[in-house]
Amino acid sequence: MTTNTTGTTPPSGPANDERLRRWRLVLGGDSAESTGCTLTGRDAAMDGALTALYGDGGKEGGSRGRNSRAAGLGASAPSVARWLGDIRTYFPSSVVQVMQRDAIDRLGLSALLLEPEMLEAVEADVHLVGTLLSLNKAMPETTKETARAVVRKVVEDLEKRLAARTRATLTGALDRSAKIDRPRHHDIDWDRTIRANLKNYLPEYGTVVPERLIGYGRAARSVKKDVILCIDQSGSMAASVVYASVFGAVLASMHTLRTRLVVFDTAVVDLTDQLDDPVDVLFGTQLGGGTDINRALSYCQSRITRPADTVVVLISDLYEGGIRNEMLKRVAAMKASGVQFVTLLALSDEGAPAYDRDHAAALGALGAPAFACTPDLFPEVMAAAVEKRPLPVPDMDTPR
Repeated sequence: MTTNTTGTTPPSGPANDERLRRWRLVLGGDSAESTGCTLTGRDAAMDGALTALYGDGGKEGGSRGRNSRAAGLGASAPSVARWLGDIRTYFPSSVVQVMQRDAIDRLGLSALLLEPEMLEAVEADVHLVGTLLSLNKAMPETTKETARAVVRKVVEDLEKRLAARTRATLTGALDRSAKIDRPRHHDIDWDRTIRANLKNYLPEYGTVVPERLIGYGRAARSVKKDVILCIDQSGSMAASVVYASVFGAVLASMHTLRTRLVVFDTAVVDLTDQLDDPVDVLFGTQLGGGTDINRALSYCQSRITRPADTVVVLISDLYEGGIRNEMLKRVAAMKASGVQFVTLLALSDEGAPAYDRDHAAALGALGAPAFACTPDLFPEVMAAAVEKRPLPVPDMDTPR
Protein backbone atom coordinates (compact mmCIF):
# COMPACT_ATOMS: atom_id res chain seq x y z
CA MET A 1 0.00 0.00 0.00
CA THR A 2 1.30 3.45 -0.83
CA THR A 3 1.18 6.58 1.27
CA ASN A 4 0.71 10.14 0.07
CA THR A 5 2.83 13.15 0.98
CA THR A 6 0.86 13.73 4.21
CA GLY A 7 1.75 10.26 5.49
CA THR A 8 -1.81 9.00 5.39
CA THR A 9 -2.94 5.92 3.53
CA PRO A 10 -5.08 6.76 0.47
CA PRO A 11 -8.50 5.17 0.34
CA SER A 12 -8.77 1.95 -1.61
CA GLY A 13 -11.49 0.99 -4.06
CA PRO A 14 -12.22 1.11 -7.78
CA ALA A 15 -12.33 4.92 -7.96
CA ASN A 16 -8.91 5.30 -6.34
CA ASP A 17 -7.41 2.49 -8.43
CA GLU A 18 -8.59 4.25 -11.58
CA ARG A 19 -7.10 7.51 -10.30
CA LEU A 20 -3.73 5.83 -9.66
CA ARG A 21 -3.86 4.21 -13.09
CA ARG A 22 -4.39 7.55 -14.75
CA TRP A 23 -1.58 9.19 -12.77
CA ARG A 24 0.71 6.30 -13.68
CA LEU A 25 -0.04 6.86 -17.39
CA VAL A 26 0.50 10.61 -17.05
CA LEU A 27 3.78 10.43 -15.11
CA GLY A 28 5.36 7.39 -16.74
CA GLY A 29 8.60 5.61 -15.83
CA ASP A 30 10.38 5.92 -12.50
CA SER A 31 8.63 9.17 -11.62
CA ALA A 32 5.45 7.16 -11.13
CA GLU A 33 6.82 4.33 -8.98
CA SER A 34 5.23 5.83 -5.85
CA THR A 35 1.80 5.16 -7.26
CA GLY A 36 2.26 1.45 -6.70
CA CYS A 37 0.32 0.87 -9.90
CA THR A 38 1.64 -1.69 -12.37
CA LEU A 39 0.50 -1.40 -15.95
CA THR A 40 -0.30 -4.47 -17.98
CA GLY A 41 -1.82 -5.33 -21.33
CA ARG A 42 -3.37 -2.40 -23.18
CA ASP A 43 -2.29 0.11 -20.52
CA ALA A 44 1.33 -1.01 -20.84
CA ALA A 45 1.13 -0.64 -24.62
CA MET A 46 -0.35 2.88 -24.27
CA ASP A 47 2.44 3.78 -21.86
CA GLY A 48 5.02 2.52 -24.34
CA ALA A 49 3.55 4.66 -27.12
CA LEU A 50 3.59 7.73 -24.87
CA THR A 51 7.15 7.03 -23.65
CA ALA A 52 8.41 6.67 -27.21
CA LEU A 53 7.32 10.25 -27.84
CA TYR A 54 7.53 12.04 -24.51
CA GLY A 55 10.27 10.06 -22.73
CA ASP A 56 14.02 10.27 -23.24
CA GLY A 57 13.53 8.64 -26.61
CA GLY A 58 11.75 11.81 -27.62
CA LYS A 59 13.35 15.10 -26.75
CA GLU A 60 16.11 15.45 -24.18
CA GLY A 61 14.61 16.61 -20.93
CA GLY A 62 11.20 15.15 -21.76
CA SER A 63 8.61 15.00 -19.02
CA ARG A 64 8.45 11.22 -18.77
CA GLY A 65 10.76 8.93 -16.84
CA ARG A 66 14.53 9.11 -17.15
CA ASN A 67 14.90 5.34 -17.29
CA SER A 68 12.49 4.80 -20.16
CA ARG A 69 11.70 1.25 -21.18
CA ALA A 70 11.35 2.38 -24.81
CA ALA A 71 14.15 3.74 -26.94
CA GLY A 72 12.03 6.26 -28.78
CA LEU A 73 10.98 6.27 -32.42
CA GLY A 74 14.43 6.60 -33.86
CA ALA A 75 14.80 7.42 -37.54
CA SER A 76 13.17 4.34 -38.99
CA ALA A 77 10.10 4.79 -41.16
CA PRO A 78 8.79 1.27 -40.35
CA SER A 79 9.06 1.87 -36.58
CA VAL A 80 7.31 5.21 -36.92
CA ALA A 81 4.56 3.63 -39.03
CA ARG A 82 4.05 0.98 -36.33
CA TRP A 83 3.92 3.67 -33.67
CA LEU A 84 1.36 5.62 -35.70
CA GLY A 85 -0.76 2.50 -35.93
CA ASP A 86 -0.46 1.97 -32.17
CA ILE A 87 -1.60 5.45 -31.19
CA ARG A 88 -4.57 5.23 -33.56
CA THR A 89 -5.55 2.04 -31.75
CA TYR A 90 -5.23 3.44 -28.23
CA PHE A 91 -6.26 7.09 -28.53
CA PRO A 92 -9.12 9.08 -30.13
CA SER A 93 -8.52 10.92 -33.40
CA SER A 94 -8.15 14.35 -31.77
CA VAL A 95 -5.40 13.05 -29.46
CA VAL A 96 -3.69 11.22 -32.33
CA GLN A 97 -3.43 14.46 -34.29
CA VAL A 98 -1.82 16.24 -31.33
CA MET A 99 0.67 13.40 -30.82
CA GLN A 100 1.55 13.39 -34.53
CA ARG A 101 2.29 17.12 -34.43
CA ASP A 102 4.38 16.66 -31.29
CA ALA A 103 6.30 13.81 -32.96
CA ILE A 104 7.10 15.97 -35.98
CA ASP A 105 8.26 18.84 -33.76
CA ARG A 106 10.07 16.91 -31.01
CA LEU A 107 11.65 14.13 -33.04
CA GLY A 108 12.33 15.90 -36.33
CA LEU A 109 10.23 13.47 -38.33
CA SER A 110 9.61 15.78 -41.29
CA ALA A 111 11.96 13.77 -43.47
CA LEU A 112 10.06 10.59 -42.68
CA LEU A 113 6.87 12.16 -44.02
CA LEU A 114 8.45 11.71 -47.40
CA GLU A 115 8.04 7.94 -46.98
CA PRO A 116 4.84 6.55 -48.59
CA GLU A 117 4.51 3.90 -45.87
CA MET A 118 4.37 6.52 -43.16
CA LEU A 119 1.95 8.76 -45.04
CA GLU A 120 -0.45 5.86 -45.40
CA ALA A 121 -0.39 5.37 -41.61
CA VAL A 122 -0.97 8.94 -40.43
CA GLU A 123 -4.23 10.45 -39.20
CA ALA A 124 -4.64 13.25 -41.73
CA ASP A 125 -5.49 16.76 -40.53
CA VAL A 126 -4.91 20.40 -41.52
CA HIS A 127 -1.56 20.57 -39.74
CA LEU A 128 -0.23 17.48 -41.47
CA VAL A 129 -1.29 18.98 -44.82
CA GLY A 130 0.67 22.12 -43.94
CA THR A 131 3.75 20.02 -43.20
CA LEU A 132 3.40 18.10 -46.47
CA LEU A 133 3.04 21.31 -48.45
CA SER A 134 6.19 22.73 -46.86
CA LEU A 135 8.01 19.55 -47.98
CA ASN A 136 6.45 19.56 -51.45
CA LYS A 137 9.55 20.56 -53.39
CA ALA A 138 11.71 17.97 -51.63
CA MET A 139 9.20 15.16 -52.02
CA PRO A 140 10.28 12.25 -54.23
CA GLU A 141 7.97 11.24 -57.07
CA THR A 142 7.20 7.93 -55.36
CA THR A 143 5.64 9.84 -52.46
CA LYS A 144 3.76 12.60 -54.27
CA GLU A 145 0.71 10.55 -55.21
CA THR A 146 0.34 9.31 -51.64
CA ALA A 147 0.74 12.87 -50.37
CA ARG A 148 -1.92 14.12 -52.76
CA ALA A 149 -4.28 11.41 -51.55
CA VAL A 150 -3.72 12.49 -47.94
CA VAL A 151 -4.28 16.15 -48.84
CA ARG A 152 -7.38 15.34 -50.88
CA LYS A 153 -8.95 13.44 -47.97
CA VAL A 154 -8.49 16.45 -45.67
CA VAL A 155 -9.79 18.87 -48.31
CA GLU A 156 -12.87 16.77 -49.01
CA ASP A 157 -13.64 16.53 -45.29
CA LEU A 158 -13.33 20.31 -44.96
CA GLU A 159 -15.57 20.91 -47.98
CA LYS A 160 -18.26 18.66 -46.48
CA ARG A 161 -18.08 20.62 -43.24
CA LEU A 162 -17.96 24.13 -44.69
CA ALA A 163 -19.39 24.30 -48.21
CA ALA A 164 -23.15 24.12 -47.66
CA ARG A 165 -23.26 26.74 -44.92
CA THR A 166 -20.92 29.05 -46.82
CA ARG A 167 -23.05 28.93 -49.97
CA ALA A 168 -26.30 29.40 -48.04
CA THR A 169 -24.97 32.33 -46.00
CA LEU A 170 -23.49 34.15 -48.97
CA THR A 171 -26.46 33.50 -51.24
CA GLY A 172 -28.69 35.18 -48.66
CA ALA A 173 -26.28 38.10 -48.34
CA LEU A 174 -26.06 38.54 -52.10
CA ASP A 175 -29.85 38.53 -52.42
CA ARG A 176 -30.24 41.06 -49.63
CA SER A 177 -27.58 43.29 -51.15
CA ALA A 178 -29.57 43.50 -54.40
CA LYS A 179 -32.59 45.52 -53.21
CA ILE A 180 -35.53 46.21 -55.50
CA ASP A 181 -38.25 48.86 -55.07
CA ARG A 182 -41.21 46.95 -56.55
CA PRO A 183 -40.85 43.49 -55.03
CA ARG A 184 -43.23 40.61 -55.19
CA HIS A 185 -44.99 39.81 -51.93
CA HIS A 186 -42.60 36.97 -51.04
CA ASP A 187 -39.57 39.17 -51.74
CA ILE A 188 -40.50 42.06 -49.42
CA ASP A 189 -37.88 42.92 -46.80
CA TRP A 190 -40.34 43.90 -44.06
CA ASP A 191 -37.73 45.20 -41.60
CA ARG A 192 -36.36 47.75 -44.07
CA THR A 193 -39.78 48.53 -45.48
CA ILE A 194 -41.15 49.42 -42.04
CA ARG A 195 -38.11 51.54 -41.17
CA ALA A 196 -38.35 53.38 -44.49
CA ASN A 197 -42.06 54.18 -43.88
CA LEU A 198 -42.10 55.10 -40.18
CA LYS A 199 -43.05 58.67 -41.15
CA ASN A 200 -46.31 57.19 -42.42
CA TYR A 201 -47.30 55.75 -39.05
CA LEU A 202 -51.05 56.17 -38.27
CA PRO A 203 -51.46 56.11 -34.48
CA GLU A 204 -55.26 55.83 -34.64
CA TYR A 205 -54.89 52.57 -36.54
CA GLY A 206 -51.61 51.47 -34.94
CA THR A 207 -50.07 50.74 -38.31
CA VAL A 208 -47.60 51.99 -40.90
CA VAL A 209 -48.70 52.78 -44.46
CA PRO A 210 -45.98 51.28 -46.70
CA GLU A 211 -45.82 53.83 -49.51
CA ARG A 212 -42.49 52.37 -50.63
CA LEU A 213 -41.76 48.64 -50.58
CA ILE A 214 -38.19 47.40 -50.28
CA GLY A 215 -37.46 43.82 -51.28
CA TYR A 216 -34.76 41.28 -51.73
CA GLY A 217 -33.47 40.77 -55.24
CA ARG A 218 -34.06 37.29 -56.58
CA ALA A 219 -30.99 35.20 -57.18
CA ALA A 220 -29.61 35.83 -60.62
CA ARG A 221 -27.10 34.09 -62.82
CA SER A 222 -25.13 37.29 -63.35
CA VAL A 223 -22.07 38.07 -61.25
CA LYS A 224 -22.98 40.36 -58.36
CA LYS A 225 -19.69 40.61 -56.48
CA ASP A 226 -15.98 40.15 -57.13
CA VAL A 227 -13.94 38.49 -54.37
CA ILE A 228 -10.14 38.52 -54.20
CA LEU A 229 -8.50 36.24 -51.64
CA CYS A 230 -4.91 37.40 -51.05
CA ILE A 231 -3.10 34.78 -48.98
CA ASP A 232 0.24 35.02 -47.22
CA GLN A 233 2.03 31.70 -47.82
CA SER A 234 4.84 32.19 -45.32
CA GLY A 235 5.48 29.12 -43.16
CA SER A 236 3.51 30.38 -40.15
CA MET A 237 0.33 30.62 -42.25
CA ALA A 238 0.12 26.94 -43.25
CA ALA A 239 -3.30 26.17 -41.73
CA SER A 240 -4.71 29.42 -43.09
CA VAL A 241 -3.53 28.53 -46.60
CA VAL A 242 -5.34 25.18 -46.39
CA TYR A 243 -8.63 26.68 -45.24
CA ALA A 244 -8.42 29.63 -47.64
CA SER A 245 -7.89 27.29 -50.58
CA VAL A 246 -10.97 25.29 -49.64
CA PHE A 247 -13.07 28.43 -49.22
CA GLY A 248 -11.70 29.78 -52.49
CA ALA A 249 -12.94 26.69 -54.31
CA VAL A 250 -16.36 26.96 -52.64
CA LEU A 251 -16.72 30.65 -53.55
CA ALA A 252 -15.56 29.96 -57.11
CA SER A 253 -18.40 27.43 -57.47
CA MET A 254 -20.99 30.21 -56.91
CA HIS A 255 -22.14 31.76 -60.20
CA THR A 256 -22.99 35.09 -58.54
CA LEU A 257 -19.38 35.57 -57.41
CA ARG A 258 -16.25 36.08 -59.46
CA THR A 259 -13.45 34.76 -57.25
CA ARG A 260 -9.70 35.29 -57.63
CA LEU A 261 -7.10 33.58 -55.43
CA VAL A 262 -3.64 35.08 -55.07
CA VAL A 263 -0.82 33.69 -52.90
CA PHE A 264 2.36 35.52 -52.04
CA ASP A 265 5.62 35.56 -50.15
CA THR A 266 8.17 37.90 -51.73
CA ALA A 267 6.68 36.92 -55.11
CA VAL A 268 3.03 36.86 -56.20
CA VAL A 269 1.30 33.90 -57.84
CA ASP A 270 -2.26 33.96 -59.21
CA LEU A 271 -3.84 30.51 -58.77
CA THR A 272 -7.32 31.46 -59.96
CA ASP A 273 -7.26 29.06 -62.89
CA GLN A 274 -6.81 26.15 -60.46
CA LEU A 275 -9.74 26.97 -58.21
CA ASP A 276 -11.84 24.12 -59.52
CA ASP A 277 -9.57 21.79 -57.53
CA PRO A 278 -8.29 23.09 -54.16
CA VAL A 279 -5.72 20.27 -54.02
CA ASP A 280 -4.08 21.74 -57.13
CA VAL A 281 -4.19 25.14 -55.45
CA LEU A 282 -2.45 23.79 -52.36
CA PHE A 283 0.28 22.07 -54.33
CA GLY A 284 0.73 25.31 -56.24
CA THR A 285 1.71 27.13 -53.06
CA GLN A 286 5.26 27.45 -51.77
CA LEU A 287 5.11 27.58 -47.98
CA GLY A 288 7.99 29.44 -46.38
CA GLY A 289 10.08 32.39 -47.48
CA GLY A 290 9.65 36.10 -46.84
CA THR A 291 6.66 38.41 -47.08
CA ASP A 292 5.89 41.36 -49.37
CA ILE A 293 2.30 42.39 -48.69
CA ASN A 294 2.65 45.62 -50.61
CA ARG A 295 3.58 43.79 -53.82
CA ALA A 296 0.68 41.38 -53.39
CA LEU A 297 -1.84 44.19 -52.82
CA SER A 298 -0.45 46.03 -55.82
CA TYR A 299 -1.25 43.02 -57.98
CA CYS A 300 -4.74 42.64 -56.47
CA GLN A 301 -5.44 46.34 -56.94
CA SER A 302 -4.54 46.06 -60.62
CA ARG A 303 -7.21 43.36 -61.05
CA ILE A 304 -10.08 45.38 -59.59
CA THR A 305 -12.55 46.57 -62.26
CA ARG A 306 -15.66 47.19 -60.12
CA PRO A 307 -14.50 48.72 -56.82
CA ALA A 308 -17.97 49.21 -55.36
CA ASP A 309 -18.75 45.53 -55.93
CA THR A 310 -15.41 44.07 -54.82
CA VAL A 311 -14.37 42.42 -51.57
CA VAL A 312 -10.63 41.99 -50.96
CA VAL A 313 -9.66 39.57 -48.19
CA LEU A 314 -6.04 39.79 -47.03
CA ILE A 315 -5.02 36.77 -44.92
CA SER A 316 -1.68 37.51 -43.30
CA ASP A 317 0.05 37.88 -39.93
CA LEU A 318 1.14 41.31 -41.28
CA TYR A 319 4.88 40.83 -40.76
CA GLU A 320 5.65 42.98 -43.77
CA GLY A 321 8.99 42.69 -45.53
CA GLY A 322 8.05 45.21 -48.21
CA ILE A 323 7.29 48.91 -48.02
CA ARG A 324 4.99 49.52 -45.06
CA ASN A 325 3.75 53.00 -45.98
CA GLU A 326 3.00 51.93 -49.55
CA MET A 327 1.02 48.97 -48.26
CA LEU A 328 -1.12 51.22 -46.08
CA LYS A 329 -1.60 53.71 -48.93
CA ARG A 330 -2.89 50.92 -51.18
CA VAL A 331 -5.40 49.79 -48.57
CA ALA A 332 -6.57 53.39 -48.08
CA ALA A 333 -6.91 53.88 -51.84
CA MET A 334 -8.91 50.69 -52.28
CA LYS A 335 -11.28 51.61 -49.47
CA ALA A 336 -11.70 55.13 -50.83
CA SER A 337 -12.72 53.68 -54.20
CA GLY A 338 -15.47 51.63 -52.57
CA VAL A 339 -13.70 48.27 -52.06
CA GLN A 340 -14.71 46.30 -48.98
CA PHE A 341 -11.35 45.37 -47.41
CA VAL A 342 -11.09 42.56 -44.86
CA THR A 343 -7.90 41.70 -42.96
CA LEU A 344 -7.66 38.26 -41.34
CA LEU A 345 -4.62 37.56 -39.18
CA ALA A 346 -5.38 33.85 -39.49
CA LEU A 347 -8.06 31.62 -40.93
CA SER A 348 -7.84 28.59 -38.67
CA ASP A 349 -9.09 27.01 -35.45
CA GLU A 350 -5.94 27.97 -33.58
CA GLY A 351 -7.16 31.20 -31.96
CA ALA A 352 -5.27 34.50 -31.85
CA PRO A 353 -1.95 34.17 -33.73
CA ALA A 354 1.30 36.04 -33.38
CA TYR A 355 1.05 39.13 -35.60
CA ASP A 356 2.46 42.61 -36.18
CA ARG A 357 0.46 44.75 -33.79
CA ASP A 358 1.59 48.07 -35.29
CA HIS A 359 0.43 47.12 -38.77
CA ALA A 360 -2.84 45.75 -37.37
CA ALA A 361 -3.47 49.02 -35.54
CA ALA A 362 -2.65 51.05 -38.66
CA LEU A 363 -5.12 49.03 -40.74
CA GLY A 364 -7.75 49.39 -38.03
CA ALA A 365 -7.31 53.16 -38.18
CA LEU A 366 -8.09 52.95 -41.91
CA GLY A 367 -11.35 51.16 -41.16
CA ALA A 368 -9.99 47.69 -41.94
CA PRO A 369 -9.81 45.98 -38.53
CA ALA A 370 -7.44 43.01 -38.43
CA PHE A 371 -8.59 39.92 -36.52
CA ALA A 372 -8.22 36.16 -36.40
CA CYS A 373 -11.12 34.25 -37.90
CA THR A 374 -12.21 30.64 -37.45
CA PRO A 375 -13.48 28.69 -40.47
CA ASP A 376 -16.95 28.61 -38.90
CA LEU A 377 -17.02 32.42 -38.66
CA PHE A 378 -15.70 33.07 -42.17
CA PRO A 379 -19.09 32.82 -43.97
CA GLU A 380 -20.52 35.47 -41.62
CA VAL A 381 -17.53 37.73 -42.21
CA MET A 382 -17.95 37.43 -45.97
CA ALA A 383 -21.71 38.00 -45.74
CA ALA A 384 -21.14 41.20 -43.75
CA ALA A 385 -18.57 42.41 -46.30
CA VAL A 386 -20.93 41.68 -49.19
CA GLU A 387 -23.74 43.60 -47.51
CA LYS A 388 -21.37 46.43 -46.51
CA ARG A 389 -22.26 46.19 -42.85
CA PRO A 390 -19.92 46.04 -39.79
CA LEU A 391 -17.82 42.91 -39.64
CA PRO A 392 -18.43 40.43 -36.79
CA VAL A 393 -15.01 40.98 -35.19
CA PRO A 394 -14.35 38.47 -32.36
CA ASP A 395 -12.59 39.38 -29.13
CA MET A 396 -8.80 39.16 -29.32
CA ASP A 397 -7.49 40.12 -25.91
CA THR A 398 -3.94 38.85 -26.29
CA PRO A 399 -2.02 37.51 -29.26
CA ARG A 400 -0.48 34.09 -28.98
